[in-house]
Amino acid sequence: MTRMFPAMVAAMTALPAVAENRIDVVRPDAPELAAIGDHIVGVRTLTFTNPDQVDILNTGAEGEVARYDRSLTVEVWYPAADGTTPGGTYDTVLRDGVTQTTLTGRAARDASPAADNTFPLVIISHGYPGNRFLMAHLGENIASKGYVVASIDHTDSTYSDQSAFGSTLYNRPWDQRFVVDQMESLDDDLGALVQDGNAAVVGYSMGGYGALIYAGAGVTQESLDFGYSPPQQLLARNLSGSDSHASLSDDRIKAFVAIGPWGNNSGFFSPDTLAAIDSPLMLIAGEIDDVSIYDAMRGIFDDATGTDRHLLTFQSANHNAGAPMPAPAESYAPSPATGEPTFGHYADAVWDNVRMNNITQHFVTAWLDQHLKGIDRAAYFDLVPNAQDGVWDRDDAGNPTEADTYWTGFPNRTAAGLTFETKRAGE
Repeated sequence: MTRMFPAMVAAMTALPAVAENRIDVVRPDAPELAAIGDHIVGVRTLTFTNPDQVDILNTGAEGEVARYDRSLTVEVWYPAADGTTPGGTYDTVLRDGVTQTTLTGRAARDASPAADNTFPLVIISHGYPGNRFLMAHLGENIASKGYVVASIDHTDSTYSDQSAFGSTLYNRPWDQRFVVDQMESLDDDLGALVQDGNAAVVGYSMGGYGALIYAGAGVTQESLDFGYSPPQQLLARNLSGSDSHASLSDDRIKAFVAIGPWGNNSGFFSPDTLAAIDSPLMLIAGEIDDVSIYDAMRGIFDDATGTDRHLLTFQSANHNAGAPMPAPAESYAPSPATGEPTFGHYADAVWDNVRMNNITQHFVTAWLDQHLKGIDRAAYFDLVPNAQDGVWDRDDAGNPTEADTYWTGFPNRTAAGLTFETKRAGE
């Protein structure tokens, strides 16, 4: 019988009868660009099937390489038609793959899309394991500002179907590209919203790994023999310098965001492979990340010399920095599958999730606006590296003086615990 610790019992008895589990909260002290945009948001669930793909799970160490049709479920947020009533819920499961939860947001299920306009496309790619709702807070938020956002359930890598890690290593960047292709080829009212050739990718953890490969950083030869890599060296599809990896090159993708990206910590990248990234890159990381390892992520920032890049660091935060939605109320109680709460999959010991989400929403909005819409957001990236060194100095009218160096868009006394660094191509 599972032992019930006092903290677990307290968590269970503290749960409300019906938890809202809101994903759309913007705190009063949130940075400026975290604010909800002008568009009412709609949401649809789509399924795309990629035919005749390598089946990692059913391929042995020797012999014939199995193949299958690989289906991906995708949650799509988009600007909805005027007059749409906002609000809706999402039914999903927690990290344990068993416990049911309902999330509450502002998107209207199956709403008619906005008319007579098109919007840039943003792909969201979760970690291992994860699912398409893990960053739903970001999906809704940026859709409200005039983006079509497609968040992928990566087959073999979700809470409900977590399988061999080799499938994630092999498929992740190709799933991302396939969904770009499918979203651009939709021939319905939703497809009419999507701007062709104007997209970005946001990936968390293994989604960040995939984004780096998609951006140009093929994997190293050594990674093909990593203990969890696919059999028969099939990971060579993503190998730096290979024709197959070169075929991923995609000028439709104008910018990448990698949050807590995995891979450099385990030798999957090298200075040479990272230098091949030639698209604008923003990295977001926790200073004490013990999964993707902070120093390894700094190595990505240092070695991606082929492009302009930024590194936003949450000081004293671990691997969950900035990406996961607030922990659902049901995650506070012990899981019936494991006997332990799943709370730690979402939360950070130091930072509040909503606070981290708002900061991510702010910087991702600025990044997408800059690179996909051509809006000048340079002031939001031209920051003193350590936020705590910023000086708040305003005149009587509330305007910044020449002495003011506070982070643009952050209210006074709110830009603490963060650093933001920039390097240009060639540096």
